[in-house]
Amino acid sequence: MPHDKTSGQSVTAKITRREFVSAAAAAASLTIVPASVFAAPGKQAPSDKLNIACIGVGGKGFDNLRNVSTETIVAICDVDEKRAAEAFKQYSKVKKYYDFRRLLDKEHKNIDAVVVSTPDHVHIPATVMAMKMGKHCYTEKPMGQNIAEVREATKIAKRYGVATQLGTGAHSGPNYRGVAKMIKAGVIGDVTEAHCWCDKSWPSKNRPKNSPPIPKTLKWDLWLGPAPKRPYHPCYLPLSWRGWWDFGNGRIGDMGCHMIDLPFTALDLKYPLTVESKRSTPIYTESAPAWLISTWTFPKRGKLPPVTLTWYDGNKRPPLQKKHNMPDWPEATIFVGTKGMLIADYGRYKLFPEKDFAGVRRPHVQGSNHHQEWIKASKTGSPTGCNFQYAGPLTETVLLGAVACRAGKKLEWDAKNLKATNCPEADQFIRRTNRKGWEL
Repeated sequence: MPHDKTSGQSVTAKITRREFVSAAAAAASLTIVPASVFAAPGKQAPSDKLNIACIGVGGKGFDNLRNVSTETIVAICDVDEKRAAEAFKQYSKVKKYYDFRRLLDKEHKNIDAVVVSTPDHVHIPATVMAMKMGKHCYTEKPMGQNIAEVREATKIAKRYGVATQLGTGAHSGPNYRGVAKMIKAGVIGDVTEAHCWCDKSWPSKNRPKNSPPIPKTLKWDLWLGPAPKRPYHPCYLPLSWRGWWDFGNGRIGDMGCHMIDLPFTALDLKYPLTVESKRSTPIYTESAPAWLISTWTFPKRGKLPPVTLTWYDGNKRPPLQKKHNMPDWPEATIFVGTKGMLIADYGRYKLFPEKDFAGVRRPHVQGSNHHQEWIKASKTGSPTGCNFQYAGPLTETVLLGAVACRAGKKLEWDAKNLKATNCPEADQFIRRTNRKGWEL
């Protein structure tokens, strides 16, 4: 028991995010660091391996655990024995914990790196504690639950010089990299608009009034972690916590870092000037809306013109998608340039008007394994594509869309001071005080 794709223009085969990440991992499973002469041919010597602890090993956490299993797994941690059962079974000889704080206290001398795959509200407390111990961190998206803690984690990562990677696997894939290269090369001219969407949402609701018994397999107080104390209810688990503001940020928090990552990279974006949101009604104060449309404005960047970026979820779409008969992919990004438009998802892209771009192909760009890129960086100091200096501003921008939703008005954003200068009441959504014992 525990101690506590292709380079073609008109690719149309459907590919999900999970399928894309799995395919990328399989394609890039070669050893990154050369094995020592004492290793068997083609194998990595034990001395070349990282000692890794995995915090959160159910669901996506189990995927991450398997994706770093080329290294030595020293310890695993999860508050939900039922959800983590497969990981606990497969890694039965590895030390197991419920509380990541106890794990890090006990094992910090034995580990080099940490993978954090908890619900969003625990991302930063676990990651910051590990980074302050000098541990390299792979953290699932989004970096955190609120903007202030994301900014703090970004600073700490830089201060301690650790290798970091946000869990946005498509960033390392050939399609995202190739499309970004096309945009930077001016294939569709100067881009002044970008539109990102994800078709689903998390249901809006009020907090339940009843409080069923806590399952014996769940450490509910540890699951709450830094979040305000509340009674257990099955409506929060295992995934629907994403729809509750105390734990996540709705669909934009769930998928925003995946989709907005592409325009952030392709257009060299960082901090917006303004943001405003439209949302479904009725309004539930504790949970995210059934649909959300958030729009940010970004300033001129060198020779690049100002850009307007808009996010849509809950089956909303930009009008131009239907107007120009573009593919109705479940998750996609449209770039609008002075010479044309480009739509892309994780593994596909198309240029419009199609007749104007006949014969134009995405440049061949080599993708990489997102996890192995971080592992290599942890060993050699080489760069990662979604290190926290990049992923911090990306996550802040995404979460700012949720802040504008909750504040109910257009925000003038002072990124340096993390203030909505025209809306002091937004401050309660930009930062929060963690429960005692969970401070950063």
